[in-house]
Amino acid sequence: MRVCILGQGFVASVFGVGLERIRAGEVEPYGVPLARDLPIPIDDIEIVGTFDVDPTKVGHSVAEVARRYLTDVPALLDRVPVFRGVHLGSLDGTPVKAEGIDRDQTLRECVDTLVLEYERLAPDVFVNLCTTERPNPIPDRKALFGAVAKDRRKALTASQFYFYTVLRYARSHGAAFVNCIPTAIANEPALETLAAEAGVPLFGDDGASGATPLTSDLLEHQRQRNRLVTSIAQFNIGGNFDFLTLTDPGRNLAKEKTKSAFVRDVLGYDPPHYMKPTGYLAPLGDRKFVAMHVPYRSFNEAEDEIMVLARINDSPALAGLVVDLVRLARICLDRGVFGAVYPVNAFYMKNPGPAGKPAIARTAAYTELRAWLRHKTTPTVADGGPSGSAAP
Repeated sequence: MRVCILGQGFVASVFGVGLERIRAGEVEPYGVPLARDLPIPIDDIEIVGTFDVDPTKVGHSVAEVARRYLTDVPALLDRVPVFRGVHLGSLDGTPVKAEGIDRDQTLRECVDTLVLEYERLAPDVFVNLCTTERPNPIPDRKALFGAVAKDRRKALTASQFYFYTVLRYARSHGAAFVNCIPTAIANEPALETLAAEAGVPLFGDDGASGATPLTSDLLEHQRQRNRLVTSIAQFNIGGNFDFLTLTDPGRNLAKEKTKSAFVRDVLGYDPPHYMKPTGYLAPLGDRKFVAMHVPYRSFNEAEDEIMVLARINDSPALAGLVVDLVRLARICLDRGVFGAVYPVNAFYMKNPGPAGKPAIARTAAYTELRAWLRHKTTPTVADGGPSGSAAP
């Protein structure tokens, strides 16, 4: 099972290193929810290439990049190259002096360049780990196709453009797209429909790896006991590059939306809440600080509260989920389950697609996911499933 990573940041580096160390028997697959419960073993995952626009990474190997952050980097990752991807302004305002292939090529030319590279690498699954982008809705397929055809660069983010190239590649090769960042792909109806039509399993949006799934399960606990949650405060402070980019208000807004999407779905009402990544502090590095406060009313108007303080290694938490997601993507390809796959998204994503589906508590989603995996799925559009061919 061949995997291509979009965005060679810390999560991608931890994913590659952890994967090879599991394969070598150096570490146990802790943090991988379905580690030994899927028919595809972890050892079958092979990273064949990654794409980035940081000139200090492009042209190097994944191992060379990973050694800047990590120790015990397996030598096998020296074989995995970092290619130049597309920028489209997605890193504007950050310290990275990004250089994408779109600097010298039209968007149509960029599509051809990337698809040719994909054909050489022959990936089955694409995992989007790009830095959080500013929101940019795609109203319909005409807007997507027109932006590429007419070279309207400001109309697309890098993630949306990568998704378009995967649709092109999937027409003749078959592939899945896993969107681990807040940019709406699985929740954008036009894009979700295109994925279903092109035979692309689509997971997204925004991997739920830290405080968000914990908060949703605490709220489910309160709902089951008919307690009234009167407010919710949850914030995160971290020192990695993604937290640095989230100091940009537009990017922070995109993240805030996915972090709080589940409140009404779980509780059935919408108490006052403040849930967002709120700060960057370099000394924290990748080990973010999480604080949570959930006051509530119980029997006879008793007033109680839950308070949580945690330190969480941000990137490993998401990288462990990616190990499952790429294997689940292969299962969907084999079963013919296309489009936004809600049983997967409900457990692994903060804002599970397709649009309109509820963000349920992760404890409930876990049970439903395991039941779905036991079921012999018949290919349908509702579960995913093909409905024709309209890939670009």
